[in-house]
Amino acid sequence: DERDSEAAPKTAVINQALANLAWPGQSPLGRSLVFSKEAKATVVGVVADIHQSGLEVAPQPEFYISSLQAGFPSGAIAIRTRVDPLTIAGAVRRAVRSLDPDQPITELAAMEEILDREVFRRRIQTTLLASFAGLALLLASLGLYGVVSHLVGQRTAEIGIRMALGATPLDMLHGVMGRSLLLTAAGLAAGLALSLASVKVLSSFLFGVTPTDLATYAAVAGTLLATAALASYLPARRAMRIEPMQALREE
Repeated sequence: DERDSEAAPKTAVINQALANLAWPGQSPLGRSLVFSKEAKATVVGVVADIHQSGLEVAPQPEFYISSLQAGFPSGAIAIRTRVDPLTIAGAVRRAVRSLDPDQPITELAAMEEILDREVFRRRIQTTLLASFAGLALLLASLGLYGVVSHLVGQRTAEIGIRMALGATPLDMLHGVMGRSLLLTAAGLAAGLALSLASVKVLSSFLFGVTPTDLATYAAVAGTLLATAALASYLPARRAMRIEPMQALREE
């Protein structure tokens, strides 16, 4: 209020990060922030942390001083409205002009627009990363399908011999698919270990999603396991339909 003049004792509001850093486990109210021998301010309040330096950057210790005491030449006013913010732009300009005709308004923007500008670069990076990740998953699935299908196809003679010795089609199907899925699971375990090792690098590109997002890991693992199952099932099924002697002759 009017008492917060440049000549009045300086007061400050700090965020929770600064309170935890300077006075952990204690009340910061009434404490002094010392900037220099001549400048200090008394803490009169604590507010929640905000992402001042970017959404992906952890909140930093901060303090706030009244513009009446600091003599800032410019500032920003946040207005909450129940209608489209841009529809009241004219009313806001008229209100400011009625208070001070010489006070310019450099920008009027909705919070959604400000947030969009803030996350635009990260959104592009995330889109590119997701596109390349999807392409990598597709290539991995195609490669896995080709390798597993080829390995199962090479066992055509073995399948014929086992069936000639009395193995049932269901036994062969379980054996072939079980081996393929076991090898795929081993590869997934190795990939999971490598991805967990790169968590620190990935975390700098993510906001609102943890680098160890279970849904993502489950989707990738499920896709590759389903691919391996299909790649082993189709050639194994073809091999089981071939007569044992024909399978041996083809080999």
